[in-house]
Amino acid sequence: MLNRRTLRIKIMQTLFAYEQCKEANYELGLDLIDERFSPDLNSMEIQDKPQLSKKRLDARSLYLKQKDSQVTQSQDSEINEAISSAIKFYENQTRKDFTFFKKNLVMDVEKIHHWYIRVLGLILALEELSQTDKKSDYSNFRNNLFVVALKNDSTVQGLLLKHNLGWENERNLVMNWFRDIVKPNDIFQDYLKSQAPTIDDQKAIIKHLVRKLFLNDTAINDYFQEKNIHWAEDHDIVKSLVEKTIKSLDPDSGKIQIQKLSMDWDDDLIFMNLLFEKTVQIEQANKELIASNTRNWEVDRLPLTDRVTLEMAITELINFPSIPVKVTINEYIELTKHYSTPKSAKFINGILDVIAKELVTTGKVKKSGKGLIDNK
Repeated sequence: MLNRRTLRIKIMQTLFAYEQCKEANYELGLDLIDERFSPDLNSMEIQDKPQLSKKRLDARSLYLKQKDSQVTQSQDSEINEAISSAIKFYENQTRKDFTFFKKNLVMDVEKIHHWYIRVLGLILALEELSQTDKKSDYSNFRNNLFVVALKNDSTVQGLLLKHNLGWENERNLVMNWFRDIVKPNDIFQDYLKSQAPTIDDQKAIIKHLVRKLFLNDTAINDYFQEKNIHWAEDHDIVKSLVEKTIKSLDPDSGKIQIQKLSMDWDDDLIFMNLLFEKTVQIEQANKELIASNTRNWEVDRLPLTDRVTLEMAITELINFPSIPVKVTINEYIELTKHYSTPKSAKFINGILDVIAKELVTTGKVKKSGKGLIDNK
């Protein structure tokens, strides 16, 4: 099941990518300035290269200052025009990137459910292939109550069709997996030979297929990892959703319950969008708060992952009154342990502790309801 830690990871990854795009946009703006003050090789007029070079350097310097909100104009209108064009380009591209990443953030989370359905679809694909193998008796597999329930579940069939999540176009690949991974497996073979497998046996073999053959150290898991760059984060959620589906099998009705990705998707959506947007729009005063507590490091000189983590944490402290301060700090320490440098967790812990106390003291952080739990 989706949890807030997973959402924070997704947001952090999205913000990291967005910040990299902003930096690339800035560099492209510099390229526009360089191009503006490069000699025109097609011109028949004599080019004053030293003057062009000086204008280029002046324009680059002022462009950097204006990017940092230091509004400084040149007495040369040509330089001002070049800077204005570069900044306009930077701002337009960055706005487009913001819209793209905000939309992609939601889509990336929603795709976790697609991978869950795809794993269920793989069970069906293997069952279908078993019907073509006349050398072995796969009756126990084909008559497995979970497999039958999957085949009869209209929700699964609808999702496989609607989102093109089936395995029809990769039949040869599935055939190889069936031949090289599933069929030779001793536990699978023992199940096929068992007499009248119980409901627990039937659930256990499906769980074994998923845990050990689909989502373990096999070529099947390698496939998922290759297709999904965030598989390291999504893997455990997908496995959990599948296992809950197996557990839901009712032997009397022969039905299963397809799992939702989230208990309250609307609430999770608000959390994601608000945390992403507010972190992007973080106030300069809060950036300065980070800088003043990082041993005089400028915020832009911090490792990008640490900077994004700190900005997310401050944004969450200020904008989510129902989340306790200690919960926020602990969550970002855990996030840092997995996605930053070895020393970053201790660094982030110390900085956030000081910043959180200052934000509470100044009244920027105001908690209510459950958010008051750790402030008593």
